[in-house]
Amino acid sequence: MERKHYVLLYVADTPASAAFYERLLQRRPVENSPTFALFPMADGLMLGLWKKDGVEPTPQGSPGASEFCVSLPSDAEVDAFHARWKQLGVKVAQAPMRMDFGYTAVALDPDGHRLRAFCPAG
Repeated sequence: MERKHYVLLYVADTPASAAFYERLLQRRPVENSPTFALFPMADGLMLGLWKKDGVEPTPQGSPGASEFCVSLPSDAEVDAFHARWKQLGVKVAQAPMRMDFGYTAVALDPDGHRLRAFCPAG
């Protein structure tokens, strides 16, 4: 059996968040219920959206305290992600800019989770 790894984001409205990520990722969830949705990413990584009211133990953190990041091979692809976010009406927290680790941009999902696209420096 192929090993999978999961990143789970706690969300207020699972169907709304699932619709947001379906548009953003241009793929359908492989699991979708009123309390949980699951999207396959790359290399065995799965992105789960879990309705925060049902999580046990109760989460202590809040959205925006961490990031879901995607590493891209070029600055132009970071710019393309940024352009797509704007086209979809996604809230952009940071327009593309160069930082010490590379070229990067940040968007926010409906719950305020940070979505970072970056091309590593060097």
